Amino acid sequence: MTFIQDILTSFVGLIPVTLAQSLILAFVVLGIMIPFRMLSFPDLTSEGAFPLGGCVSGVMLAAGASPVAAILVALVAGFAAGCCTAFIHLRFRIHTLLAGILMMTMLYSINLRIMGRSNLSVFGTTAVFDWAPFVQPGFPAAKIIIAGVLALIVFFLLNLFFNTEKGTAMRAVGANPDMAEAQGINVWAATIGGVGIASAFSATGGALMVQSQGFADVNMGIGILINGLAALMIGEAIVGKHTVLRQLSAPFVGAVAYYQLVSFCLAAGMPPPDLKLATGLFVLAMLALPSIKRSRGPAPARETIRE
Repeated sequence: MTFIQDILTSFVGLIPVTLAQSLILAFVVLGIMIPFRMLSFPDLTSEGAFPLGGCVSGVMLAAGASPVAAILVALVAGFAAGCCTAFIHLRFRIHTLLAGILMMTMLYSINLRIMGRSNLSVFGTTAVFDWAPFVQPGFPAAKIIIAGVLALIVFFLLNLFFNTEKGTAMRAVGANPDMAEAQGINVWAATIGGVGIASAFSATGGALMVQSQGFADVNMGIGILINGLAALMIGEAIVGKHTVLRQLSAPFVGAVAYYQLVSFCLAAGMPPPDLKLATGLFVLAMLALPSIKRSRGPAPARETIRE
């Protein structure tokens, strides 16, 4: 009984920290969901766009720029990276996954060029979280308030956008690009714009993370993709994915649920190096479960992969 109480006590103590982190990384999960679900464009750019945003934000903060300006420039840099990935796929007919890998690889060198070193400390600079009202700067409550407000704004704006004519056209491209083109929709513009927006959110998450932890590192994106996929799978299992509202809710709900699950594993005594293994097995189980359920019935038709 004492052992269980110790686990619960440790878990409750970690909730504020993991909640703040999950709200920040929800932007990365959103950047994974938009190409994957809205555009049928499996993309790996997020793992490079996340540190890109962090490096750009870190350099600007170190130069004395406003934290808001640092986030906005990081967002633009991430948007450009996503647009390049989509352009490589469309112009040279390179598979989406390979195009993402190429961009992710090139971004590593670009991030090193941006910072001029492998890591950069920005302790002591002003962060956007310092502007949280009624709470002391630096505490998890400040990060929860600011990240939560930003998440609500992004959720509201995206819900409005995907219910407009242009947003519907973008979703139509993801559902059937040939039919969308026959209806007069510019497939290139929708694809490049959609992937660019997704990478912009991933870069925003990196900029917020740097301002939260006080340093930027070129390796800060390693493993972020598998964490984001795990969070997305959890979110879709909780809220579903059959409407725009549910698809947009899944990244935020999943990020919070996933990091609380990680927090519980740590409180229960799981060694931190084992978390990556546990996350990978969880994602594998979530992806394999539908196939296992269908295996009892007729053989399903082979799904096509967009080239």
